[in-house]
Amino acid sequence: MPRTLVVIGHGMVGHRLVTELRTRDRAGEWRIVVLAEERRPAYDRLALSSYFDGRSAAELTLADDDLLADPAVELRLSTTATAVDRTTRTVRTTDGTVIGYDALVLATGSRPFVPPVPGHDLPCCFVYRTLDDLDAIRAAARPGRPGVVIGGGLLGLEAANALRLLGMRPQVVELAPWLLPLQVDEAAGALLARLVAGSGVRVHCGTATESIAPGRVRLADGTAVEADLVVFSAGVRPRDELALTAGLERAEQGGFLVDDQCRTADPHIWAIGECAAVNGRCYGLSAPGYRMAEAVAAQLLGTAEARFKGADTSTRLKLLDVPVASFGDARAITAGAVEFTHATPNTYRKLVLAPDANTLLGGILTGDTSAYALLRTLVGRELPASPEELLGLAG
Repeated sequence: MPRTLVVIGHGMVGHRLVTELRTRDRAGEWRIVVLAEERRPAYDRLALSSYFDGRSAAELTLADDDLLADPAVELRLSTTATAVDRTTRTVRTTDGTVIGYDALVLATGSRPFVPPVPGHDLPCCFVYRTLDDLDAIRAAARPGRPGVVIGGGLLGLEAANALRLLGMRPQVVELAPWLLPLQVDEAAGALLARLVAGSGVRVHCGTATESIAPGRVRLADGTAVEADLVVFSAGVRPRDELALTAGLERAEQGGFLVDDQCRTADPHIWAIGECAAVNGRCYGLSAPGYRMAEAVAAQLLGTAEARFKGADTSTRLKLLDVPVASFGDARAITAGAVEFTHATPNTYRKLVLAPDANTLLGGILTGDTSAYALLRTLVGRELPASPEELLGLAG
């Protein structure tokens, strides 16, 4: 008789757990019940902007026909878990259904953070998280009209590109002094702002949003920006509200507190993805979430020592037609780190070296990321050539 695994959440990480477990579970040890809050199966959130560039919801889906027809997987769409009872090992849903489990994995992801500025709840305000959010933005967008994105991080620039694809005139407001403040340094962020301005996106950095009114956003520096619609992309917060009913501990900054096996204090409950605070730290990228899913799948099948050992948080993207990459210790946090930089009007390259100036710790590439694939493999290793040669600058 197979045991029952309940997975709460069917985003990219929850989906990875299901596919990993089904691939490895050759003996049929587990029956899986997935509670998906959205009305669609898991889809590629990393490619959301392509939804405005001709790709359909079906093309973005991650759940293939084999998984949807798998008798060992029960996918319940439009189903939200409201409570977890650890004593009876049950989950209650919004429709009153009670589902028993032998193991429970929380993959609830995160929610967009909307700053509580006056006017944040007006009908012209949206978030950029789900396909339903994008449908709402598409319905409200008017070609040639101005739009504002609050947040200049990865998702904020994706949202700005989405508005551009809809024919709008987007502007981006970022509280930090430069764009992508978590991924790149000031010089790279400043160059990125200048390059994206060339694609028609105006950037306001180092200022907060003071208020929103129909047709206008007022910034803390006194600037008034025209805006038919406003998209909030100012970060996310872990979806950890089930911790209250389950009596599970949360990390100081939010997220279900788990160990390096992604297990909570309850030996029957794990958390993975953006809702999981591994030893107190939440990871906001898909790659770490995938590694967590793989570790938990291995544990469920008896590999008790399977652990999440961290993950590569390197990123390589094309944001508003500008290639950007960061890898390793891109911000040179390591004590005594040596920085080698090279800039042109349209490119910025930086290598971060250990104090011995021979070991690569990380780097940033903006405008030209052709060296990324090689450099990423060299992190933690002695340089096989000079920094100039590695960046293609020799001569």
